[in-house]
Amino acid sequence: MTPRRVVVTGLGAVTSIGIGADEFLTGLRAGRSGAGPITSFDASGFDHSRACEITEFDAARFVTRLPLREYGRASHFAAAAARMAVADAALPVDDLRAVRSLVSVGTTDGESRDLDGLTRQEVELGPRRMDPVVARRVPAGLSVAAARELGLVDVEAVTLPTACAAGNYAIGYGYDAVRTGEFEFALCGGADAVCLKTFAGFYRLGTIAPERCQPFDRDRKGILTGEGAGMMLLESLDSALARGARIHAEVLGYGLNCDADHPVAPNEDSFARCVRLAHDNAGVTADDVDLISAHGTGTKANDVSEARAIRQVFGGTPPRMVSIKSMIGHTMGAASALAAIACTLALREGFIPPTINHVETDPECDIDCVPNRAIDADLRVVQNNALAFGGNNAVLILGRYEPDAAEARRAQRGAA
Repeated sequence: MTPRRVVVTGLGAVTSIGIGADEFLTGLRAGRSGAGPITSFDASGFDHSRACEITEFDAARFVTRLPLREYGRASHFAAAAARMAVADAALPVDDLRAVRSLVSVGTTDGESRDLDGLTRQEVELGPRRMDPVVARRVPAGLSVAAARELGLVDVEAVTLPTACAAGNYAIGYGYDAVRTGEFEFALCGGADAVCLKTFAGFYRLGTIAPERCQPFDRDRKGILTGEGAGMMLLESLDSALARGARIHAEVLGYGLNCDADHPVAPNEDSFARCVRLAHDNAGVTADDVDLISAHGTGTKANDVSEARAIRQVFGGTPPRMVSIKSMIGHTMGAASALAAIACTLALREGFIPPTINHVETDPECDIDCVPNRAIDADLRVVQNNALAFGGNNAVLILGRYEPDAAEARRAQRGAA
């Protein structure tokens, strides 16, 4: 069977700078910051305690079928973003229910926020007084929550816990499933909620920034933890054209690898190999890529390693490379999914979101990170980077939808 082209027809975003794809787009264009004092847990014992929390999310406003008490905050995010993506695609839910579909959701923490609460109850009240309903929420089924919210019954629901690269993993899984004809539709992305466990872990590593996240800046001091969900509806190009759907972008391919080199430190050679795998899978070259959405955490180690890996592949003058973590923080398993949505919006709208909080680029990074203000740009191919603890790397390649995209890229290379 000839592999099918896969397009993005629906977007759902729950972020600290905007809920819904349109509000997220507005936040990206404005270079809005989602950072503020932590309210999710008592952070009084920490020297600094800021994060990118979603302060105005009312699950009951966005989730209509899911029994909220049975699911945790990350599941609420995933369910809400999935419903938004289907609505954005103008796909009647009954049509989605009528066919076998896929839901794949990446995560780092699952429902660790509930685990934090149970741990506190066990210490303060004893194990017999732990809330059994909350305990049942801990084995997170984020994909099940999304499927249940939409009333899907003939569905494969997969939750992928590949840490901070999980969103790209989930989208790649969905791309393959639609491309091969196994499914007509795939809802895929990532979700996570701010929790004490993850904040304290990064704090002990010395990688939590006191005030703001400054990727690629000479004076960067680390990450701000964040939360949210990003979900995309993928379908075959034939399906999208047949139903007259709006096509936001095309998924061209992806690459995955795991070097298992170090628990937390990135391996630049391994990541460079992952980028090349993604280019080969997508049928593009480094010269085709107009923009890189960086993993860009704002830590000393990540930003230099990522920039060096990119120069291995692209040479001395890589494309512009931006980090939306400067705005929404590190949303863990949702990070690359939300970045993929940002890439899709950038392709569709013809702009590049900024890397905010930028003062002076670190000479060891030596990239154009589009500091502080969005710019207009004619984008055809965008690369979305994701690196994770344990050496898990995932790179997604997205393209502007064109009837014959491959021929257009060849013509562009010939003209150059």
